[in-house]
Amino acid sequence: MYPEHLTAPMAADLTGHGFNGLKSAEDVDVALAQKGTTLLVVNSVCGCAAANARPGAKLSMDNGKKPDHTATVFAGVDFEATEKAREHLLPYPPSSPAIALFKDGKLVHFLERHHIEGRSAQIIAANLKMAYDQYCE
Repeated sequence: MYPEHLTAPMAADLTGHGFNGLKSAEDVDVALAQKGTTLLVVNSVCGCAAANARPGAKLSMDNGKKPDHTATVFAGVDFEATEKAREHLLPYPPSSPAIALFKDGKLVHFLERHHIEGRSAQIIAANLKMAYDQYCE
């Protein structure tokens, strides 16, 4: 487990922009069962989360169509929530960071770490915006 004084600013990077911080398995089940679209960010302490995933997810919200709901779990911190989120992300293997779009509870778009690492926040945002244009109303 990572020390809270280290991870709190990283979590706030998303929750401060309206992402709902999920802490329990029940929180995840409720969030992902919502009608409409939900963007879920599996946050991480790694550099690609800081430089690419979090900024890309936030930048993607500047789009005509965007998810109805946004949420985040923090790998290595929110153990129960992250484990439950990963169940919803099957058949994909555990990945952090990761960004997933759900529509009416079903996974419709997924960026694994290898899609995030080495790509700019702008490329990640553009990828997500294409998904929003396809799946969001």
